[in-house]
Amino acid sequence: MAGNENGPVLQFAPFQSSVDEGFWHGLSSLKLNKLKTDESPVSVTGFYAPCSNPQVSSHLTLLGESLPTDPSDDPLTETSRGNRNRCSAPGILYNTNTLEGFHALDKQGLLKSEAKKIWEDIRSGKAEEDSSVLSRFLVISFADLKKFNFYYWFAFPALTLDPPVTLVDLRPASKWFTPEEAESVSTCCNEWRMSSLTADVPFFLVSISSDSHATIRHLKDFEACQSEGHKIVFAFYDPCHLPNNPGWPLRNFLTFISARWNIKKVQFLCYRENHGFADLDLSLVGEALIQPSQAWQDQEHVPNAVGWELNKGKRVPRRINLSTTMDPTRMAISAADLNLKLMRWRALPSLDLNMLSSTKCLLLGAGTLGCQVARMLMAWGVRKITLVDSGKVAMSNPLRQSLYTLEDCLDGGDLKALAAVKSLKRIFPAVEAEGVVMAIPMPGHPVPSQEEQNVLDDCRRLHDLVDSHDAVFLLTDTRESRWLPTLLCANANKKGFLNGRGIKEKETSSNSSSVGVSASVVGSIPTNVESVLMQNIESQSDGKSGPCTSDTNVLKTGTQSGSTPVSFADMFKEDTSFSVAMQSQNFASPLVVEPNVMRNFPKHWSVKLIGIKLCDMMIITWHIRMQV
Repeated sequence: MAGNENGPVLQFAPFQSSVDEGFWHGLSSLKLNKLKTDESPVSVTGFYAPCSNPQVSSHLTLLGESLPTDPSDDPLTETSRGNRNRCSAPGILYNTNTLEGFHALDKQGLLKSEAKKIWEDIRSGKAEEDSSVLSRFLVISFADLKKFNFYYWFAFPALTLDPPVTLVDLRPASKWFTPEEAESVSTCCNEWRMSSLTADVPFFLVSISSDSHATIRHLKDFEACQSEGHKIVFAFYDPCHLPNNPGWPLRNFLTFISARWNIKKVQFLCYRENHGFADLDLSLVGEALIQPSQAWQDQEHVPNAVGWELNKGKRVPRRINLSTTMDPTRMAISAADLNLKLMRWRALPSLDLNMLSSTKCLLLGAGTLGCQVARMLMAWGVRKITLVDSGKVAMSNPLRQSLYTLEDCLDGGDLKALAAVKSLKRIFPAVEAEGVVMAIPMPGHPVPSQEEQNVLDDCRRLHDLVDSHDAVFLLTDTRESRWLPTLLCANANKKGFLNGRGIKEKETSSNSSSVGVSASVVGSIPTNVESVLMQNIESQSDGKSGPCTSDTNVLKTGTQSGSTPVSFADMFKEDTSFSVAMQSQNFASPLVVEPNVMRNFPKHWSVKLIGIKLCDMMIITWHIRMQV
């Protein structure tokens, strides 16, 4: 201890910050969901307790519940009061958006601001009612949520006295009190600590009567105790275990005692415990001399303050990296969510991330377009993706299709739908991806009799897939493969997005940006289109006319021998138009089959070709639309 002409200067053991991992997770959540880019200060609550273990000495801890659920709320609720192991201390958190902003903070100005609050609470008498304000603290931080690095620096503001406090005596409490007093003090301290009303009250009075009987009183009862002529010892919960130094809370407590009651000679008790009970051999009792500063007479004066925590003896911030303790999948989810929320905060405030994450997307085709669309959907927060494809990965595919590698091409090639899902889960383990191996039934494609049932099953399965998803992406490379899904989207009132070849250049360029196909405006498509379609196909397998053929005079179906099947390409010459009207501002696009398409249909064709019945269905759709 340094000394002066009157005796040694009293030295205090500073607080040491201890931050639970749950606090950083809570801060991450608060930053992402509430604070966003707001750097406004947030109220937090720290906790400490009387020292009962030398391995946990002078710690002030931040826990998950130290943060408020809302930045405007006080994190300290009534449920947290009365906990004997958590004496609360109010704090303030300044979290910056960048590391540069963290380093640029006016640290001395922030320390003075908190010291001023403590001084005002002392002068106003608030500290008598709520003594926890004497232990105010502040934290500055920067949370790098992409790398899970957290930079932080604590300050425990302590008002400085000029001249400093002089220590007269300091010894174990068991040697200061008489045996009778020591027993009584120990008993009343245990009672104080066992009561839920006072267990977490960190500063109090020990009043000892002439008959050695001790009682504990609140600070606001000081004048009453003084009038009774009892010996008064100012006590506080001491988080420090050192035998020759009291803990940090005593600094502001002595300033409060001197400024509030103008007391120059103070006897204080550093209350410590052993296994949860008062231990007067570990506790200290001391006597100190305080010379009130003449500057305190100035109402505008605020004492100087110290308190920035040292890091290994240096005035530098601390850093913790949680990536090694976190589940990789959870880290990936957090990092992905952060990117999306940054976009929403800065560019797209209306972006509904919850809607995107719950949207079920059906991708028809797992080729060049399907691979890229799947990755972009994941990048924008879509977590439920189903890929449909019947092909296998060829040697030329990995160069153009980003979800495949050379390994997927070996031994004849893996199925694209399954290989794509496997790759998506490697990229982002949290994605809920499913691969469906099936061919899309197409008009004009001959179907052998032995495959008719399989094609019917594929039609039903495609119907169920469209019906169970919210958005459908038509990413196949032929027009005929997109036709049936378009009708099913219209029937189920689902959003369909078209992107690929097979559209005339005057309508859209090859591999252009997505075009929506909205079912809501295709009023000509009957609501029972799927059942009608199935009935037509099934009836034709028996050589009977389907129910729709009787509704149109344009098309005649039959089973004449020698009839030539018509391919889809022959049906749609360059002078015909099976068009999707595109609108840039919305996706309400009518499905149109122009009348001149009729000139390209022969009068008779084989009814055993399912593709022809699909085309028949399209003609009926056109016919009904024209009648409307």
